[in-house]
Amino acid sequence: MPPLEILETCLCVDDLTAAEKFYSEVLGLTVHSRQTGRHVFFRCGRGMLLLFNPEQSRLPGDIPAHGTHGAGHVAFSADEAELPAWRMHLEGHGVAIERLHSWPGGGHSLYFRDPAGNSLELATPRIWEGKE
Repeated sequence: MPPLEILETCLCVDDLTAAEKFYSEVLGLTVHSRQTGRHVFFRCGRGMLLLFNPEQSRLPGDIPAHGTHGAGHVAFSADEAELPAWRMHLEGHGVAIERLHSWPGGGHSLYFRDPAGNSLELATPRIWEGKE
């Protein structure tokens, strides 16, 4: 039996304060919880985005160690009609757009980076339709 859906995903960041500001002020996500110096958790639709300080989250504790080094990737779902507004919004916050991509099967993606260098994508759900 396969899992139902992705419940949470994690990125590692070297500056939790800068990351919290970016994800809350630029992307508009709501902080769910934080532990100073270790993590900030955000609500995103039905799922959660977890941002960890890899130096702290890889230490043993009640939960198995988490964390990686280097840039990760997350794609956020976006409405097709809102992609131009997202582009203007991001550029208005000084966020460089790395690429706009039109997929052969339909759908579009807008790529950019967070302050830690993680690759972020706003993608229309059509990029995965009919790919099962």
